[in-house]
Amino acid sequence: AFRRVPFCLHCCSMCICNEIMHQDIIPLYAADIEEQLRKKFAYLSGGRGENGYPVITFPDYPAFSEIPEREFQNVLTYLTSVPSLQDSGFGFILVIDRRQDKWTSVKASILRIAASFPGNLQLVLVLRPTGFFHRTLSDIAFKLNRDDFKMKVPIIMLSSLTELHSYIDKTQLTEDLGGSLDYCHNRWLSHRTAIENFALMVKQTAQMLQSFGTELAETELPNDVQLTSSLLIAHTERKEKTKEDLRLALKQGHDILDSIKKPVTENPEYKLNQDQLDNQTTVERLLAQLDETEAAFDEFWTKHQQKLEQCLQLRNFEQNFRQVKATLDIVSERLSAFTDVGNSCSHVDHILKDLASFEERSRVRESVEKASALACEGDQFIQNNHYAVDSILPKCSELQQLCDAFTSETNKRRALLTKSLELHSLLEKSMKWCDEGIYLLASQPVDKCQSQDGAESALQEIEKFLDTGVDNKISDLNKIYEEYKAILNQDLMEHMQKVFQKQESMEEMFQKRQVSLKKLAAKQTRPVQPVAPRPEAFLKKELKSNMLRRMNYRRAKSEMSEIHQSRSGSVMDDEENLIVLRRHVINELIETERAYVEELLCVLEGYAAEMDNPLMTHLILPGLQNKKDVLFGNMEEIYHFHNRIFLRELENYVEYPELVGRCFLERMEDFQIYEKYCQNKPRSESLWRQFSDSIFFQECQKKLDHKLSLDSYLLKPVQRITKYQLLLKEMLKYSKNCEGAEDLQEALTSILGILKAVNDSMHQIAITGYDGNLNELGKLLMQGSFSVWTDHKKGHSKVKDLARFKPMQRHLFLHEKAVLFCKRREENGEGYEKAPSYSYKHSLNMTAVGITETVKGDAKKFEIWYNAREEVYIIQAPTPEIKATWLNEIRKVWGFFSLAEASQHRALEQTHSFPTPASSNTSPSRNMARNIKKLEERKTDPLSPEGHITSAAPKCPEKSKGWAKTSQSLDVSEENDCWSSAEDPLNSSDAEEEGGGEKKLTPGKYTVVADYDKRGSEEFTVKNGDLVQLIREGEDELWYGKLYCNFFLEKHKENLPLGLL
Repeated sequence: AFRRVPFCLHCCSMCICNEIMHQDIIPLYAADIEEQLRKKFAYLSGGRGENGYPVITFPDYPAFSEIPEREFQNVLTYLTSVPSLQDSGFGFILVIDRRQDKWTSVKASILRIAASFPGNLQLVLVLRPTGFFHRTLSDIAFKLNRDDFKMKVPIIMLSSLTELHSYIDKTQLTEDLGGSLDYCHNRWLSHRTAIENFALMVKQTAQMLQSFGTELAETELPNDVQLTSSLLIAHTERKEKTKEDLRLALKQGHDILDSIKKPVTENPEYKLNQDQLDNQTTVERLLAQLDETEAAFDEFWTKHQQKLEQCLQLRNFEQNFRQVKATLDIVSERLSAFTDVGNSCSHVDHILKDLASFEERSRVRESVEKASALACEGDQFIQNNHYAVDSILPKCSELQQLCDAFTSETNKRRALLTKSLELHSLLEKSMKWCDEGIYLLASQPVDKCQSQDGAESALQEIEKFLDTGVDNKISDLNKIYEEYKAILNQDLMEHMQKVFQKQESMEEMFQKRQVSLKKLAAKQTRPVQPVAPRPEAFLKKELKSNMLRRMNYRRAKSEMSEIHQSRSGSVMDDEENLIVLRRHVINELIETERAYVEELLCVLEGYAAEMDNPLMTHLILPGLQNKKDVLFGNMEEIYHFHNRIFLRELENYVEYPELVGRCFLERMEDFQIYEKYCQNKPRSESLWRQFSDSIFFQECQKKLDHKLSLDSYLLKPVQRITKYQLLLKEMLKYSKNCEGAEDLQEALTSILGILKAVNDSMHQIAITGYDGNLNELGKLLMQGSFSVWTDHKKGHSKVKDLARFKPMQRHLFLHEKAVLFCKRREENGEGYEKAPSYSYKHSLNMTAVGITETVKGDAKKFEIWYNAREEVYIIQAPTPEIKATWLNEIRKVWGFFSLAEASQHRALEQTHSFPTPASSNTSPSRNMARNIKKLEERKTDPLSPEGHITSAAPKCPEKSKGWAKTSQSLDVSEENDCWSSAEDPLNSSDAEEEGGGEKKLTPGKYTVVADYDKRGSEEFTVKNGDLVQLIREGEDELWYGKLYCNFFLEKHKENLPLGLL
């Protein structure tokens, strides 16, 4: 804060006003007594007598005696105050014109003037009445009553104007007194009023400037930018208003001055009288005072404005300093988190991209440049002699230190990562060289290497490959340690040792292969040529033949041994090949996962976040506003799952790719989020199609430098969830005999199940016309299109006849509690809008449904009947396999109903601890296992085309409230346009399926269909839906097995006695 001594204008202005209005008591203004002055019973013409005495004229005024005393006194007082103090101090000359009056009135007028005149008098000249009688009377009366007219000055009675001219020059008298003085009373009154108003304005302006200056000088400087800026704006506005008032005052003064000078302007020979000259002088002095006042105020304002502007600069500097420092502190803290040097080239490259992305998102370069610019700005303030140098200088130094430290740390991090990338490139190059070497060894056919040429060719391949090791292998491990010690940690050192060990192992394999091949290449098999023996050489021939046989035997034995060793080595080489292939698959999985996460982040930051950016709001069309959730669905949830959880867990399986199935199994429930995304996809697609040409999307795509538009990236989650099953199949292909093969198979099955559930849900959400809640029908098990005929006991004969020939195309949805019949309706449109909708027709409660598995004449047909065949639906599947799948699912639904009911009864009846051995007729384990075995065997038993099997659902309570609907008769007439079947489906008599004896359980996987609590220490609790793998049958007809929880996650590793299936 600071205080200034305000400039002083008030005293000067008051002095000028006092000179203009110099009455001793309260000054009178012409505006106050304007009506009294207009009566003109006395006026100040501006004339001067001898020695410059001011002349006041009392013209002939008939109603002089009627003028109120107060008015008379005011006018005389005002007239005597107009001349300057010097002129009025000498005294006035009064000219009383009573030529048309009576003596009595003259006497009264003189006496009244003498008694009320407030100033000094030099001379009183009276023009007496011109009539003979009154003139004679006035002479006599004046002589006789001279004592009554005694005044401080002489009174001279004049008879004519000529006598008056002898006392006052004609040029100083007005025309009515025979003079030539130009006088207009109204003009004089106007000038006096204007001059006095102008003087008052000058006085008020001086007071206003004095007050404003004092206020400015006493103003405390604010401590923040907003208040300082507001104060500067407010003071500037008031200053401008004050300057405007000054300009108006100056204009008024110049207008008055021009009015006074107007006669001279119009007639250069015109001479102003003394009063006019005094008026001109007064106005000029007032104008000069205003100019002086304005100059003083401008000087004061310049200093005050500079102070405020410097204060605003300081506050802005301090605010920017705090923001830049906070930004650099946050960025530095985040930068310190980049301590990981990576575990592979792709990982390091990913970290470098993250660092670059971090710098771009955090605008690191802009922050550093802003800090440097702010430091330079502070230095400029110091050079410009800012009043707060002591506050600015330390902050500039701190900013420079922050910039240097951050730049140094960023360069250090990037240098370490670059060094890490070099090291991992070297290690991966060595790994790749080893893998290529293993491929080479595996690709050399053993049979071709048995010949000399084949062995030599293989040796040349090996030697040529080993020559490439100069640029690819690690030659000196200690040298690598020393060169990259700045980035080495325990994990990286172990990884280097593993790579080096693998390289040594591979080289050892090459050395062994070279030894074997050199032996094969050195063997020279020479065929024995038959030669006719000579009699004398017969004994030598026999001896030589025996020696050749022994040599061939030894050679063959040696070659067989080498072939056996070669085949053993080939098995080892195949395993090495599989290891390499598995590593390729896991690398592809992780790399594509990282790319997927980056693409999701790019979409969320480049598009979704920009929809909430105020700077981009003007580009978003009204129909697109507040539709972010519709366009992007739950993409953010998918991104967080993959970025925070799944990607990190995948990276833990880099060294053990065959076990990656466990990672999928542990997170299988999380993959359910894709079902929600896919269900929203049609709405997202429709919204995108409406606004794909929006400038907003074009601008976002331009900023991201994407070649593809947003819709391509919105399809990424759908593409990704389908990609997993392909990668799992590849991994399973190369892991048949590995420890994690079973987990891989289960993970693949689960992923395929999720894809099926997603596909089914996409169809389910397209159902229209169903009044209830589809979720109350239980899980959707199957869905598909079928040809349907009806053959009901009730109904018109026409309907029954038509039903045999006219199939209806229906889309069936099998739920746990009901089967829905819908009509498929194709929709026009593009993309997802082409997806059909399903118009609900009717539904059947699964507790009252029966099936006839085969219909004579067509292996693809089966019957679904309801309420003891009151309603019969003949279903024709596209293929026998689809029919079998549907029948198996329906049986499973029945199994849930029957076994759940049996479990409830058994829980009430059991009194002995389980698993005490019981009779074969009462063993819950065997009975339940037998039921499940029946269901499992039905999955594989082929359907006989010659007969049919009819089954009915177990008796259960009637349809539950909320979802149950009565079966509605089908409108056959609406299907007249459908195709007709050439075969007449014949319904044979119903036949109940017989058990045919108890079937034994076999090892395999089974699904638990009823809850069971363990009864002993050797048992465990199972829940409906759990997966159990039977391993072997123990004593007392109890089974040992493994129990898995939902989504096939392994729950128990050891074998346990199985209680209940």
